[in-house]
Amino acid sequence: MTEVLITGQDNAEVALTGPVVLRILEDGSATDHRLGVAEIEVAPHTQGPPQHRHARHDEGFYVVSGKVRFTVGATDHDVPARTLVMVPPGAPHTFANPFDEPAVMLNTFTPDLYVQYFRDLRAMIEAGEPMTPENVVEVMARYATTPAEDHQH
Repeated sequence: MTEVLITGQDNAEVALTGPVVLRILEDGSATDHRLGVAEIEVAPHTQGPPQHRHARHDEGFYVVSGKVRFTVGATDHDVPARTLVMVPPGAPHTFANPFDEPAVMLNTFTPDLYVQYFRDLRAMIEAGEPMTPENVVEVMARYATTPAEDHQH
């Protein structure tokens, strides 16, 4: 019999804590690595990662609650709840929550390559290294992801 994966808040793997909480819901093991899924909670007035591009995976963000600012190149998009943002390989992007309410997003990766990035960030933080933009970019590079230096704010 094929196993069905059921993951909730209580049994999800927590990869990041703090103003950004990221829970890994599907790390690719139940989808033969075709899909990774995470839940991201972003506290009010919180910046996201440096703007970047992925070379080897698509990334999706479904805003479940709150509002999120997505920056794509030089353009900001204030995205309300119940809205999907799909980012193809090569597209510069980042997100932030400059608003007064927390936001929750469902985040997908196809294939699941980028899930390990969050585990590596957790290991970096647990080792006492600060989560500076430089350190984040170094970890991103392991997963075919580069800064979008021509589109930094």
